[in-house]
Amino acid sequence: MKRTTERYGESSGTESASASVETLLRELGGGRSPGPSTDVSPARLLDALRSTEGVEGEFAFDEATVKHSLDELLLALIALRSDGTHGKQLMDDLEGTFDAELSPGTVYPRLHGLEESGAIDVHEMVRTKEYTVADERAARERVREAMTQHLAIGRVLQHALADGAVLAADDD
Repeated sequence: MKRTTERYGESSGTESASASVETLLRELGGGRSPGPSTDVSPARLLDALRSTEGVEGEFAFDEATVKHSLDELLLALIALRSDGTHGKQLMDDLEGTFDAELSPGTVYPRLHGLEESGAIDVHEMVRTKEYTVADERAARERVREAMTQHLAIGRVLQHALADGAVLAADDD
């Protein structure tokens, strides 16, 4: 199901996506409101995560993990831009936020797959294509499910390390 449309000033309706990101920031900040800032960038979320989870030193995303969750990451990045975005900007966002230098041969087929599944709309522009989320509720649920899976795995690993059942510290 290919959903390519022309853009005539329609709203992408990302207000609720921004609100949910602000909620996440509030939760990561221990209930404190992030303030009047409208910066709901993934980089800001990562900074909040690093401070609440006590990640020390340099943190780097594993590129294979980014690729594994690429569809959901693309949906989230597209939703964070209220007026839509284009492929080059998405690739820049992936590099800037996740330090993932993914090739166009990796990113564009995934965008085409999201378009064919009806998750995103593609608006033909003069020299580029602009991507917007087609169904916010479905996109939110898809991203939420991926987040739940990642968090559940993380919690299992966290408990295994905390309980000393796995990778016990060598006290020599």
